[in-house]
Amino acid sequence: MVGEEIMIVKYNPNWVEDFEREKSRISTLFGTQAIVIEHVGSTSIPGQEAKPVIDIFVIVSPFKDLAYYKSLFNFEVYNYIQTDMSKRYLFNKYTNGIWTHNLHINPYNNEFYTRNELLFRDYLREHPELVREYGEIKKNVAKNFAGEFEEYTRSKTEFIQKVIDAARTKKGLPLQNVWTNELK
Repeated sequence: MVGEEIMIVKYNPNWVEDFEREKSRISTLFGTQAIVIEHVGSTSIPGQEAKPVIDIFVIVSPFKDLAYYKSLFNFEVYNYIQTDMSKRYLFNKYTNGIWTHNLHINPYNNEFYTRNELLFRDYLREHPELVREYGEIKKNVAKNFAGEFEEYTRSKTEFIQKVIDAARTKKGLPLQNVWTNELK
């Protein structure tokens, strides 16, 4: 992904349909092990400008080793991406050579719906003024960090942290640092 242009595009209502099609495929592959399949990230927020890549959380029980998940996917379509995230496997999906989806495979636990990614999504869905602000930030940052995905992501931290703090406060949850998930 390093060196690829970071392209931010206008919201596409077809992203919901794209998610539903992929959710169906994932459900077939994972069967009853997939406890929850959620559309997350900017493409899940109506009106949000975004990279045209659908982020999907696949929440499983039991959570198995990486080799098992690699064996489920066609390696020509789904590529495993090494990350520093613990208890999460990330696969990028390519359709006709174009990066179209990120699959985040995570273990199920009772705190799933308090994950920052879901709180962020839901809070932005409720606050369209923040959707516009985030879109402007994303476009500006994409210009400054073309091809540097980690820097692109980290440069949005201040805004993301502000939204996560507001969402966690609204739900009466303790504040967390968005990168470490440690209490603030």
